[in-house]
Amino acid sequence: MATAREALLDAAHAALATRHWAAVRMVDVAADAGVSRQTLYNEFGNKDGLARALVRRAADRYLAGIDTVLGEGRGPVALALWTVRSARADVLVKALLTGLWGERLPRPARSAPTSAVPGRARSDAALSTPAELLALVRDRAVAVLSDGRPANDTAELAVTCETALRLALSYALVPPERALPMDRTDPAEGAPGDLVPLVRDVVARHPGGRSGTGQCEEPESCRPITPTITREIETSLRVETTSSRKTIP
Repeated sequence: MATAREALLDAAHAALATRHWAAVRMVDVAADAGVSRQTLYNEFGNKDGLARALVRRAADRYLAGIDTVLGEGRGPVALALWTVRSARADVLVKALLTGLWGERLPRPARSAPTSAVPGRARSDAALSTPAELLALVRDRAVAVLSDGRPANDTAELAVTCETALRLALSYALVPPERALPMDRTDPAEGAPGDLVPLVRDVVARHPGGRSGTGQCEEPESCRPITPTITREIETSLRVETTSSRKTIP
């Protein structure tokens, strides 16, 4: 059975599907979770505390998936696939990875005073910027996949992992309804059809990236990032950077 805290976070996340965060009321979140409003305030302190916990949970779930992928001995291709699927499944993960929050989402302050309440201390920790989150995933991947390699191979692996993650983020920016056809070899993966060969080509060209399963030893033909993706990236960045109320970390 879900705890009251998880039920509240689930209710708050579900509310984002139909309302801007500014329109989400604490009393409604408590009612939807089936708990008292006092319980909500005891858990999160205020609405910003709820936002911080909601975003923190999204980051934790994404990173837990990364750890699962690495624990299975899979490499950069699998990291890219998990990143695309996670970003498309959860708007908060997408915002964390790209810095493109928009007006609908909760965007808590970068840092906040650490709470004395045990249940809120973890949520009050500083949130990572997109660059910090990408570096964290890259470093986790290198630590697991390097496996005693020489320093030059480890450095090459770091470049390969970061490149794969950046390619994944470019695909994550494309709305699902405008996404490219799914990979016919594994439609359940939920990734555009040309992301897999594109990342595999990167891996094949960088020997340091040949680690884990799901890789290929020979270069594959692939299409470059398509004009559709390029336009989407440019549009997203232009909208966010030209708004007087938005900046990219």
